Amino acid sequence: MIKLINSTFYKERETRLALSKFVKNTEWLSFGPECLKFERNFATYQKRKHCIFFNSGSMANLALIQALLNLDILKKGDGVGFSSLTWSTNVMPLIQLGLKPIPVDVEIETLNVSSKKLANALDSSHFKTFFLTNLLGFCDDIDQIRSACRKRNITLIEDNCESLGSVYKGKKLGNFGLASTFSFFVGHHLSTIEGGAVCTDDNRLASMLRMVRAHGWDRHLNPNDQKNLKKTHDINDFYARYTFYDLSYNLRPTEINAFVGNAQIKHLDEMFLKRNSNFLKVAKELYKNTDKYIPIKFDHLDFVSNFAIPFVCRSVKIRDEMIKKCAGKIEVRPIVGGDITDQPFFRKYASKQTTALKNTNSKLINDCGFYVGNNPDYTKKDIDTIISILS
Repeated sequence: MIKLINSTFYKERETRLALSKFVKNTEWLSFGPECLKFERNFATYQKRKHCIFFNSGSMANLALIQALLNLDILKKGDGVGFSSLTWSTNVMPLIQLGLKPIPVDVEIETLNVSSKKLANALDSSHFKTFFLTNLLGFCDDIDQIRSACRKRNITLIEDNCESLGSVYKGKKLGNFGLASTFSFFVGHHLSTIEGGAVCTDDNRLASMLRMVRAHGWDRHLNPNDQKNLKKTHDINDFYARYTFYDLSYNLRPTEINAFVGNAQIKHLDEMFLKRNSNFLKVAKELYKNTDKYIPIKFDHLDFVSNFAIPFVCRSVKIRDEMIKKCAGKIEVRPIVGGDITDQPFFRKYASKQTTALKNTNSKLINDCGFYVGNNPDYTKKDIDTIISILS
């Protein structure tokens, strides 16, 4: 059986041995110096000024939306556009925090929102922020989306949880918006067991995210920001450590998560190259089978890095046949959350706020699509088996 997730970590034995030694010898396991080291390392890798480390990618999404509200970039009741083919916890924070979620459909051939689809949505809806999902290592014309958002004074943020390492026109995905979120869940590009992050170049947003992550206090801010907060709110040094400045949570990761991240990050380029090679081999053989599959366009990307390889079949019947062929041989999944507006939670909490799009590409992709894994530990035999069974 070719599993989606072969191991907890890349180079698992090496990483487990190092982790065991770290846990045995360290004096500190809650958020501490190893977490700060990981933030520096990941910010450097992503070429962003700030990385704020969280306990999951989902909580990174929640924290980012809360931070935008705390900074008055968003206000309760504002519309927020989102990619309708996405994951549940991109949309749940919008509902939970009193915002109006507005779905934006995707293009079938890229699985992602295009500037055309964004313009279509803006013809009938108004939103202050657009939460764009870069799905499964791909994007559409994200540079044009960024330009359109700037012209309309829309804050662009990216969910880059599935596209770490992909490059479009010389720029890493996750670097087009004000901020971007990442997931380090087992099986994603970089595993910290559980974990996530927000990356941004905006100092003010980064400081707010650090407060949102930890109770609303200032302990992880730089000394100048701490001084300004105490002066603004007339707080003395005795009470400062137990002063809570804004709405927040406890979303902190641990030193264990960070140690694993620091051990894994040195292998990122190697993992990306292996995943890219796997994807290109499979896509070359299977995407050309246009009788069975709708080809996915990726030649506009400089580099594709994905942890799963998607297929959109010509019909539900073909999709069902492919899933049956994979049974007991290749582990398969639906294409993420499908059209999120069809999910029970959205119908329960958001259907009265917004009109769900009908006959969407997102729904077609959900009904006719599936994905297989793309693990850097896959062998040539694994790749050949995937090609053979799905051809």
